[in-house]
Amino acid sequence: MTMKRRAVLAAGAAMALGMALPRPAAARFAPEPSGWRRFEITTRLAIPRVGKPVRAWVPVPAMTEGDWMQAGAARWTTNAQRAGLKTDGATGARFVEAVWPAADAPADLVVTAVASAQDRAVDLSRPQDLPPLPEAERARHTAPTALIPTDGIVYETAMDIVGDAGSDLEKARRIYDWVVDSTDRNPRTRGCGLGDVASMLKSGDLTGKCADLNALFVGLARAAGLPARDLYGLRVAPSAFGYKSLGAGSSDVTKAQHCRADVYLDGFGWVPADPADVRKVVLEEPPKTLTLADPAVQAVRSGLFGAWEGNWIALNAAHDVTLPGSANGPLPFLMYPQAESDGRRRDELEPSGFAYTITVRELGA
Repeated sequence: MTMKRRAVLAAGAAMALGMALPRPAAARFAPEPSGWRRFEITTRLAIPRVGKPVRAWVPVPAMTEGDWMQAGAARWTTNAQRAGLKTDGATGARFVEAVWPAADAPADLVVTAVASAQDRAVDLSRPQDLPPLPEAERARHTAPTALIPTDGIVYETAMDIVGDAGSDLEKARRIYDWVVDSTDRNPRTRGCGLGDVASMLKSGDLTGKCADLNALFVGLARAAGLPARDLYGLRVAPSAFGYKSLGAGSSDVTKAQHCRADVYLDGFGWVPADPADVRKVVLEEPPKTLTLADPAVQAVRSGLFGAWEGNWIALNAAHDVTLPGSANGPLPFLMYPQAESDGRRRDELEPSGFAYTITVRELGA
């Protein structure tokens, strides 16, 4: 029996078990739109120059989706020779780019951006009369990327999962459940992971973090013909439902990056999905002994297909990002500050050595 076939059968068994378990009233995770919240996100860079030229790119919110996300203005102060707000024409990602000549003083940059968010929920009980996704958008969000192919083992796995599903909604549900049941969060993965979907499936190592597990959902959805996108962003506030693992624990959000996913379903529009956070709850939620069968996990599993909390800010949905003036190749995604010293890329996953910090504060309505 192939790895894919075993995983599909395991997913079906787990789904049956989950439906048989009662959910106590205390296990609740049901985000609903209830008002906008405004957040100010400040990224501070102080990069040692030690006689070398430096170039940096700091991502800022670029997504405005009428019912759950609104990107606001960005401003900055710097000792750079030049700096400006740029938008990547191919992906829509926005970032402040700054350039410093060779010198000994640190390259300083402070970028402050404002964005608004609210809880998001899609009623999946009945389709609506919605306009279709424009063909250009459909093509973009079903296309392969450098790390998310839609042929070969990705296509074969997707077909194995969706099987005889009678609707796009059922296809998306089956893919979501398969990712939840077949993967594990790996605490040793650096940052949020890389999202190399084909390598994960070929090796059979379906572990990682959000940029791995949610990219797996996106890749399988695209291979099954469903428009899907990764949304790269930042947790900015605690969970209103008491889940410590699903929110920011303080105003220091330097390491609070999180990737989510969306799938477009005719009659429902963009539908949120976050199988990676289900696995995060299993691994990290106190008392850290939970399983998929626990009511606290079941509640999140049910809620994160079709809804999520507005305690997270989306930066962009960009893949294969070419940074202007970079001496290196494209990035698989843009979620962290980026910088190069004398053409050598600094490690964005080591903020203290980079060096950068990110803080957040909630503003009045």
